[in-house]
Order: sequence, then C-alpha cells, then structure tokens
Amino acid sequence: MSTRLPAAVLWDMDGTLVDTEHSWMGAEYALVAEHGGSWSEEQAHALVGNPLPVSAESIRREGGVDLPLEDIVERLIDHVVADVRRHLPWRPGAQELLAQLRAAGVPCALVTMSYARLADAVVSTLPPGTFAAVVTGDRVRNGKPHPEPYLTAARELGVAPEDCVAIEDSRTGAASALAAGAAVVAVPHVVPVPPGPGLVVVDTLEGLSPAGLARLAGVARKAAS
Repeated sequence: MSTRLPAAVLWDMDGTLVDTEHSWMGAEYALVAEHGGSWSEEQAHALVGNPLPVSAESIRREGGVDLPLEDIVERLIDHVVADVRRHLPWRPGAQELLAQLRAAGVPCALVTMSYARLADAVVSTLPPGTFAAVVTGDRVRNGKPHPEPYLTAARELGVAPEDCVAIEDSRTGAASALAAGAAVVAVPHVVPVPPGPGLVVVDTLEGLSPAGLARLAGVARKAAS
C-alpha cells in the first residue's frame, strides 16, 4: 500500500489534539447547577463535537439555564479557557506527530468548533507556523457535521480535501470530514466512533509517524472504494 504523505493533515482540537472534553463537561455541569438544573453524563456526551450554539440550546432546554444562547456559549468558553491557561493536557502522541509532520513539510490545519479565543490559547503554546490555517466555530456559517469547516480548511491550505487526512475523536467531526471528502483517522476519547467507509479507528496517536498516518489513510480510502 502506498505511503505517499497526505497533501495536508486537518486536526480537530478538543479531545483530539488536547484533552479538554472533561473541561467542557465540567463547564456544563457548573452552569446547569448554578441555575438549579440537573445534568447527566449521557447529556454531556451527546454534545461532544457539536457546534457551540447547538450545545448551548441543549443546555438551555434540558438543563434549565435561562440565558441567551450567546451568553451560555461565552460562559462555557470562559471556563475552558481558564482551565487551559492553568494546565493544557495534550492527547498522547499529538504533539509528536505534529512536529514530525512539520519536519516532513506536510501542512496542518486546525478545524475546531471551539471559538477563536480558545483555539488561540492552544495554538499559542506551539511553535509558530505549526498550523498553516485555523478554522474555528465562530468563523463558519455551518458547523460540524456539515462539511463547511473542513472544506474551508482545505481551501485555505490550497489543497483538495480528497488528498487530506482528518484526525477526529467524535462521530460529528468525522461526519464533517467525510462529507468534505477527506479520509478520517478517528481516535475516540470520551465517546465511541465506529469504523466505516473512509474512516479507520485507532486507539492512540502515540508512536504514529507521518508514514504510518498515510498508511491508515490508505486503509480508510480502500474501505470507501
């Protein structure tokens, strides 16, 4: 199988690059409790990968948080940004793979439904130029699972999405990347992601090289053909 490196690698952020999903869930629990509501693990897991306004609507409707959607979103982001500034937990192997891709000349984009101020807090801890493009939830009209975020990233990198590999940790994100035409390597974290056409599932990025990522992308594309 060919190990030709991808034209670009498109990274999800929360749960894929950095271990912030539990911070998001903590923000949800705290906000709902503040307003006298109740929140469950099942409800929290259902929001993983969603656009923030969609999550905010669920929190307002199911958690009894009587605030405008924009205020809910900002309160959640405030909580996670504060956590990230105290401690930024990287997912295993993510930084190492990023560095290897950079050394190999493979451009990377960050494609996240988090807003720019959180993405900036994460990206600022990495060497300048690590990401050649950053697409955030407040930059797109249609969030994941719509293909717009990944199509935007590929366009800004000047590559065809069909020549890219997306790394994701949620069904919502994987659906977005697949709809854009990218091969997907899924690294499930807090929610399961079943394998399927165009998508291969791995336990971890630890020890994965650019050539290994290319091989996985080949497996995913073969399954889709």
